[in-house]
Amino acid sequence: MIVAFSAAPSGGSSSDSVHDAVAAAVRVVRESGLPNRTSSMFTEIEGEWDEVMDVVKRATLAVAEHGTRVSLVLKADYRPGHVGELDGKVQRLEVALEEPADG
Repeated sequence: MIVAFSAAPSGGSSSDSVHDAVAAAVRVVRESGLPNRTSSMFTEIEGEWDEVMDVVKRATLAVAEHGTRVSLVLKADYRPGHVGELDGKVQRLEVALEEPADG
């Protein structure tokens, strides 16, 4: 399964930046050893249901250390029997973009 998630603290210091909290979450994800990537708004992680959800939980708890509450946005693609889709989906898109547009 692939999960895209974003966790942001609130109720903490007066700073508008959340980069320290995000860094704490991404550190947990990267240390998990599961395939992952981080963009400007989400972190994606791929693996089996239980292991992915455990990493999301631990990343959320890491963010919680930076505020009194955490806002968590999560989107999942559960497709049993498929692995390597974190890159596979993007590769198929790139191939499709190289093909001439119908018209």
